[in-house]
This record gives sequence, structure tokens and C-alpha cells, in this order.
Amino acid sequence: MTLAIVLAVGAPAAGLPTGPGEPRIDRLADQLRRAGADRVHTVAGLAELAALVDTATGPVLVTGADLVAHTAVLKHLVTSPVGPTVALVLTDPPAAGQTVVREERGQVVDAGPELPDATGVFGGALRVGRDDLPALAAAARAVGGPGVTPAARDVAGAGGSPAAVDRLFAALTDLGTLTFAHRVRLLVAHRVADPAGLAAAEAALAGVDEDRAELRLSVKERDDFFTTYFVSTWSPYVTKVCARLGLTPTGVTMISVLFAVVAAVLFGAGGRVALVAGGVLLYLGFVLDCVDGQLARYTRHFSAWGGWLDTMADRAKEYLVYAGLGYGATHAGFRYGWALAIAAMTLQTVRHMTDAWYGVLHDEAARRPRPATPTAGGIGGKLNAASTRVQADTGSVSYWLKRTVVFPIGERWALIAVTAALFGPLVSLVSVLVWGVLAFGYTGALRTLRARWMWVPVLDTVDATLHRDDGPLAARLPVVRPMGPLTLAVLGALGPAVLLVVGLFRLAGDGDPGGLRWWLPVALLVLLVAGLGAGAAHNGPLDWLVPAALRAGEYLFAAVVGVVGGVPAWLIFGYVFVLTVHHYDLTARLEKRQAAPPLHPWTLGWEGRSVLLAVAAIAGFASPVMATLGAYLLVVFVASVVLAWVVLPARATRAAAVPARGGSPG
Repeated sequence: MTLAIVLAVGAPAAGLPTGPGEPRIDRLADQLRRAGADRVHTVAGLAELAALVDTATGPVLVTGADLVAHTAVLKHLVTSPVGPTVALVLTDPPAAGQTVVREERGQVVDAGPELPDATGVFGGALRVGRDDLPALAAAARAVGGPGVTPAARDVAGAGGSPAAVDRLFAALTDLGTLTFAHRVRLLVAHRVADPAGLAAAEAALAGVDEDRAELRLSVKERDDFFTTYFVSTWSPYVTKVCARLGLTPTGVTMISVLFAVVAAVLFGAGGRVALVAGGVLLYLGFVLDCVDGQLARYTRHFSAWGGWLDTMADRAKEYLVYAGLGYGATHAGFRYGWALAIAAMTLQTVRHMTDAWYGVLHDEAARRPRPATPTAGGIGGKLNAASTRVQADTGSVSYWLKRTVVFPIGERWALIAVTAALFGPLVSLVSVLVWGVLAFGYTGALRTLRARWMWVPVLDTVDATLHRDDGPLAARLPVVRPMGPLTLAVLGALGPAVLLVVGLFRLAGDGDPGGLRWWLPVALLVLLVAGLGAGAAHNGPLDWLVPAALRAGEYLFAAVVGVVGGVPAWLIFGYVFVLTVHHYDLTARLEKRQAAPPLHPWTLGWEGRSVLLAVAAIAGFASPVMATLGAYLLVVFVASVVLAWVVLPARATRAAAVPARGGSPG
């Protein structure tokens, strides 16, 4: 239930009549209802606002009475999925007393009357999430009172007659509330102070073609080269057709999964016709993968379940395609087709883990910018400035090169489709690996330099045990403090890596890698070195790489067990695939700010799973144990999904309904 509050105090435009003669504030209230607000209140003071916020049980939308905006702008603010608290940000020149903002990575990192590096002006409206409501009430009570915050005091003293909504937003920002910026594109939103400004804003509103604007807004403002020029040029038409057919974003996601599965089967079958058809289906599946997000934005149907499912489906589709390519390459006579598929899946997963955690690092750095010091402009600072300049130069050659060299998903799927159709599965897998390794080296080197410059701990801000995927054994290992957790994780991955290389060389020379079985305990002990850092503080400048290093260590050890234990290559792929699904679940929950999976303790941890595989291989039962463990983890994953998205929400709904049924009629 969304509560909307219109702050009339300090807004000269509140009493101005609209074109039809309706009071401006009444029209705004009606727009808020059409935008999705269940209750709308007009208040004359911040104390009254604070009292209303105290009673709210859901998000609160606060607007100033001087805002003239298309109803769709307000609806977008209410339904924005980027974060719990979102502020409207305009590009208009600020009027006297209005608050300007500075944004970084979509976050409002500073707000006040005068900022030398301001990127926009506060638009007079914000949606505050339920968890941030205490801060909103505190900010409302603090503004103008004895506990007034510095930012609010600055706004009040900046000249002009600052609206109450500006003072409130400045105070809320000063309290450290994480607020995301919502910019207006193609639609209209202005703050007005006189009849002339109101007339100009209403004239602009009258010229908006809402459906056309909404369809264009469904496409991401910035995307990768292939997606921009080979998908987004026509995918909005598919989006509109899907909307008219009544399809949901989740339904489109499922269709795109089906296309990818059929493409994988065709890649495995081989033959020129099948390979070309597989390439075409893979391309169409990627188009639908873009359409599901566009449809969500076009219809404003967002959900935590849909966002999680989209993230999980993207990775599952890609790795199923790798499986089809691996089978196809092996079927065509190449002995190591499955090995290439396993390598491609491992590489992409480790890359994605670094991408996710670097994003968390960058967001945290934006909230805690590095102070200006004589040493702050080193190579990391120069790289950061250069990256910002390139990103700002939209459409330039350097801009597209930067976005393409990192091998994003559109370019990956395009490369797979073209190389598989023209040359076959083997060339496709090799191409993915070569470009992936180069992209990983490029991004890894630059991000390492920039991260050392930013020096912001991120694993200390979350449950490190959860995102390390530690089990009960790691929790009982002693902590080695002279070496940081990243050093220990990298050392732990080296043991399996060395033994895997030796095993593959033996296999290539027609030797028996099974003779290396008694080296598995050594590799396992080296891997368990990574657990010695489980209890240490993860606050080093590069400790955001720890989850990726642990993923690499576990996947390499599973491959070692498979090679030494004589496990079929397809079964190794399947087991690692299940591990990636489990780990992507953790990453998706991190990105969507969701709680841990309900059955996470049952997954045994990376070290527990590795110990089981090592014992099984030494005992000569590697294949059945790997198959059983993989099936067990898949069952736990599915059960956890059902609990998290079906059972627990239903229980919460019933629990919330009990007080209502037992309450008094009044």
C-alpha cells in the first residue's frame, strides 16, 4: 500500500489554477492516485507529514505542490525497481532555494543548495521505501527544529524561499539514506513558481505521445553495441505485440529459455542446417531475453521474483548452449569438446562473480568518495577519470570499444551464433574462450588498479560467510592473519590447478590419470588453505575478489576429481553447472538485496563438498558420488526456491491478515 503526501508549504504554485480551472494541488492529488497511490494526503507542515509517515506500512511518495509532471513520470517513480528510495532528478536550471544533487552510478551522493559538481536538480518528488521511513520521519522532525541537519540548514540559508520538500530531501540525504536518482526522459516534469511557468509546463505536457514515449523508454538508455544496433532497433515492436497478447515478462523469459534449449540441441546434433537453425534461434532467444525486460518497463510490471528469475535464466541458458556445443564438438570427433565447455562455463562464472562484486565495490565507493589528497590522483585515479570521460562520450569509437572489449552477453551470443553456424561447435567454444580470457585479463588489470585507488571494503558490509559460501568446516578452521583472505583463496586454487594440468597432460599422452588419485589429499589440503581466511576481516582493497577465487578453486577441484576419478566429462559439466546455479543464486540475491536462500546451510559449503568428492575419488566411487551430490544440491536449490518464493511469502501474507481479521470494526 503506497501513501502519497503533497507538501503544500513553501510552494507558491499550490494555489494556481490549471487550464481547466481545477486547483493545481487537486489535480496533482488525482495524478498521484492514477499513478498507484492508495491514499493521498495534502499537508501544510512537516510535523503533520512525520505523523503520517509513522502510520505508514508501505512506501511513501512525497511531492511538492509546485511539481507539474506527466502522470507516467509519477507512476515510474512509484514503480521504479532500482531501489527502495528514489528521487526525481531534473536537468532544469535550479530556481532560488531549490536543491541540486550530485549523482554517481545512479545514486544521489550529495544534495544541497550549491554544489560545484552538481549533475541535476531535485525534482520535488521522492519515493521512500518502508525500511527508510524512520529516517524520513526523523528528517521531517529535524528540519527547522533544534536538531536541524547541516544540509537542511544550508538549503534554508541559500536564498529564496525553499520549499519544504527541498528541506526535507536535503535532511534525508544528510542522514545517509541511500537514494537512487530517477531521471525524466521523453516525458515532462518541471517545477513551477508562477502562472507563466505553469502555462509552459502544461503546454509541454499536452505535446506528449504517452504510448510512443513509454515504448521508447522500455529500451535501456545505454546498452552494448550488438544489442543497440541489432536488437533494440526492432525489439520494441515485439514488446508491444507481447503486451497486446497479454504475455507477462516471466512468460517471455520462459519462451527465451525454450529457444536457447532448442538451439543447444541443434548445436549438439550437428550438420550445417541444424547449426544455422541453432544460430538463428539463439539470436531470436536473445531478442526475447531483451524483450522481457522491455515488457516489464513498458507495462511497469516489476517483481523481485521476475528480477531473480531473469538473472538465473540468463546464465542457465548460456551454459546449456555451452553443453550443446561441447556435445557437438565431441560428437564431431574432437576429444576434449566437453573440457572446452567446462572451461568456458568456469571462466564465465568467475568473470561474472568479479563483475558483480566490482559493481558492489563501485557503488560503495560512490557513497564514500575518496577524500582529496596529494596522492589521490595516482594511476587508479587517472584510470577512473579516463573511464568517466569515455562513458560520457556516448556513441564515440572509444565508447563502443570500451563496451565491446569486455565481451558482454550480446556480443557473446552473437559470436556463438555466427561461429557455430559458419564453422561449427569447436570453433565457437574456442572463440568464446579466447575472447573471454582477453576480456578477463583487460578488466581484471584495470579494475585491480582502480580498486586499490578506491580502497573501499565491501565484504565487510555484507555476510561474508554467506557470499564466500563457507560450510561448517571452514568455520572451524583457525584464522591465519598475516596473509589476507584473498591471498589464501588464490593459494587454495593453485593446488587443484596444478594437479588438473598434470592430469590433463597424462590424459593427452594416453596415460592413466587415475595414478594421481593419491595426490588428491595434497590438492585438497592446499584448497582448504582458502578456509584459513574465513574468519578474518575482508577489508583489503582487493578482497572483493575472494568469492571469485573460491569459485575458481572449487570448480577446478571438481574437474580434478573428475579427471583423476574417471568421471564422464558430461557428468563433470553437469555437476559444475549445478554449482554455478547455486552460486548465481547467491549473486542474484546480492544484486536484488534479498535474504539468503532458506536452505543455504544444507549445501555443505565449498569445502564440505570438496572433501566429499576427494574421499569418493580415493575410494574409487567418484562418478556415483558426484552424480548423487549434484542431484542433492539441485533438489536443495529447487526446494529453497519454492520456500523462498511460494511458501514463505504465503505464510507472511496470512500472518499479516490475522490482525486485520481480529481487529475491531472501527
